[in-house]
Order: sequence, then structure tokens, then C-alpha cells
Amino acid sequence: MAKDRAQSEDFTAPLKRLLLGLVLLCLFAIFLVWRIDSPRVERFRLAVIDRVVPNFDWAMVPVTGTINLVRDFQSYQRIYQQNQELRRELQQMKSWKEAALQLEQENARLLDLNSVRLDPRLTHVTGVVMADSGSPFRQSVLLNVGRRDGLLDGWATMDGLGLVGRISGVGENASRVILLTDTTSRIPAVIQPSGQNALVVGDNTRSPPIDFLENPDLVRPGDRVVSSGDGGVFPAGLVIGQVAKDPGGRLRVRLSADYERLEFLRVLRNYGAERIEDTGKLIRPEEALSNPETSTEPEQTSEASDG
Repeated sequence: MAKDRAQSEDFTAPLKRLLLGLVLLCLFAIFLVWRIDSPRVERFRLAVIDRVVPNFDWAMVPVTGTINLVRDFQSYQRIYQQNQELRRELQQMKSWKEAALQLEQENARLLDLNSVRLDPRLTHVTGVVMADSGSPFRQSVLLNVGRRDGLLDGWATMDGLGLVGRISGVGENASRVILLTDTTSRIPAVIQPSGQNALVVGDNTRSPPIDFLENPDLVRPGDRVVSSGDGGVFPAGLVIGQVAKDPGGRLRVRLSADYERLEFLRVLRNYGAERIEDTGKLIRPEEALSNPETSTEPEQTSEASDG
């Protein structure tokens, strides 16, 4: 077996060399034929081309397909690059759209502040919300207007849509606004069209409940809630919101003011209302501020008289 393998290797090597020589010779002959500039050779070349090339259409199919594949790949690459550029431009457009929407909303709120209809006897001053100083237990904001602008405790504040709260604490250049949602807020209101009197009581939620309603059967969800003017603090007719009913069946107020975007507030100058001199008097009743010793004075005087 080893001898047969050696003999086959001896015949294979010369055969390879012979085939390689024939291929090189054929290539050299084709080169010479295609390089010779002679009419007879030219006719021969044309005859060979006419006879051979049409029969090689099947061989050109993969070559043509490969070329088309390369061109398609290049086209896909260009499309991918364009797609990436379009994605970047789309992201920029989204950011510009968001900025435009914010400017549009801010412009709409300012227009609402300018066009809202109020009692002609009421003047106003507009302030910018500087910060939200609220907490889970207190809902308030700070305005950049204060005593220098003539603000007094108890004045109502509105955005372009509805009542927001009241001034409770005035500094020289700033003031604090207690929102309707604060737990210390109690707003006398009238529900239209039934004319029912009630109180809008803050409970640290965006939909404060309605208490002390005279006849709940006359009130329907969607009824308008406005300030009644009772108590001499708020002017009458200020829009608060609409009646809504929570899943538990309790009547609440869906506030008209946009508490998500409080940027500008209108403070209503109401000089006809009772003037509150003590800062924060609306938040803390006057009885709570009285000196506990005063309650013992009558007892002391009575003891003195007995003695």
C-alpha cells in the first residue's frame, strides 16, 4: 500500500506542472491574440466573442448580482446615515416643540390674566411665583410682591383661570399665598345655578371637599362654584371651580386654577374688605392668640371681691 501511494505521488506532481504550463501557454496565446493589431486577427476575435460570450450569460448572473448587492449595501448605508440624521433632527424638533408649547401656555396664561373680567372696583397687581414653600402639611407659594406694592393680608389671588388662594403674610418685597388646598383654608362659596351656600375646605388635595352644604340634592357634578363674599374677606363672584363627586360619593371641587403651573398670580386689591392688621390672622384665629392669663382675671377679681 505504501508503494502505491508513492507511485501516485510521483505521477501527480508532473501532471500538475503540465497543466499549469498549458494554462499559462493558453493565457499567453490569448494575450497575444488580443494584442495583435491585424484585420484578420480582429475578425477572429469578433467571431470568438460572438460564439463564446452569449453562452456565458449564466456566468455573469452571480457577478451582476454581486455588483447589485454591493450597490444596495451602499444605498442602505446612506439611508441609515440619513435616518440617524433625521432622528437627531427629530429630537431637536421635539425639544423646540416643548419649548414652544411652554411659551404658548405661558402666553395664554398672561393673556387670561389680562382679559379676565373682574369687578371694576377691584384693582390688581401681578406677581411672579418665586418658590413653592409648601410641604405635605402646608400648601403655599411665595410671590415677589409685598408691602412696597401695597399688599395686605387676606387679599385674594388668582391665575388666569380661577381663584388660587389668599395672602397670608406680607413682607417688604415678598408675600406668602396660602392655597385653597391648604388644610387651614375655608372659603365661603355659592354653587350655581342652585344658589346653595357651602364651604370649600382644603385638605391638602387638588380637589378640596365641599362642607356645610344646605341641600346636597340640588347640587349636581359640573355645577359652577364661585366665592360668595361672606365674611367680608373675599369679593363675591370669583371662580373657584366645578363640582365633582369622588368614588366615595363625597362632593368636591375640581379647581379651575392650574396648580401644576403657577407662574404668575394676580393679587386683587379689595380695600372695601375688612382690613387684617396682624400677619397670619386668617390662619390662626384671634381667640388662639389671646393671653391665657386674661381668662383667669375674672376669677381673680371675683376672689378679691369675696375677700
